[in-house]
Amino acid sequence: MMRKLFKNINEGFICKNCHREVLPLKWGGRNRNHCPFCLFSLHVDYDTPGDRLSDCHGLMEAVGIETRRTGEYVLIHKCLKCNKIAKNRIAGDDDWEKIIKLTKLSK
Repeated sequence: MMRKLFKNINEGFICKNCHREVLPLKWGGRNRNHCPFCLFSLHVDYDTPGDRLSDCHGLMEAVGIETRRTGEYVLIHKCLKCNKIAKNRIAGDDDWEKIIKLTKLSK
């Protein structure tokens, strides 16, 4: 079985949830995969991060925080359309007040 490679994508977009313009990530990560203002993502990947093969395209709400063994924090996103769960690294420009609120919900 051949493993699909993770594809780095760092593009700007207009958030489908809060409608703000999101610029490419300049620091604190390599990929722009969620809105730094409202922390919502879009279900665009199917199997491998960056593959952009999903037909769902539902909004993915940040529903929690997880800490990896390395100490790195990741957002837990849940698709509001199909309920898929995905984990995304926190970006350097994410709204820390919203992240702190999610941390309290995750306990």
